[in-house]
Amino acid sequence: MRKFEKISWEQWQHDIGNNKEIYEKHELPRRETKYSAGYDFRSPIDFILKPGETIKIPTGVKIAMNEGEMLMLVVRSSMGIKWNVRMCNQIGIFEKDYYNNESNEGHAFLMLQNHGIKDFVVKVGDRIAQGIFTTFLTVEDEEEINVVRTGGIGSTNK
Repeated sequence: MRKFEKISWEQWQHDIGNNKEIYEKHELPRRETKYSAGYDFRSPIDFILKPGETIKIPTGVKIAMNEGEMLMLVVRSSMGIKWNVRMCNQIGIFEKDYYNNESNEGHAFLMLQNHGIKDFVVKVGDRIAQGIFTTFLTVEDEEEINVVRTGGIGSTNK
């Protein structure tokens, strides 16, 4: 089943803070127009990203998907074009086994950098990224893999 879910209140408190009103009002990603490919992610926090700075942003969202699918998380086009704000890894890849992992419930984060010359100001609810679901292929002669991710970011290196 492909869907977005809000992280639990306990995970929100750990990763974002104790504002229950913002938690309850936080919107799940959605497409804004009929032909949009991307689901817009909204910021659960206010922040100002000054030129040259980098910031790690929680999304308050976890992503469930089917086998053979992934979600690519990228900045919104306007952020790059108007502000020269980019994601540090350019594209974040989320796979099926990141969902509900034991480290952080599968909470999706992104890291932004301001390469522009002006402050980039974001308020709670502003759209900060877009997620695009897609399928992926594997090689036909691959040996069977039985290892499943158990942790969060960087856990497949362990």
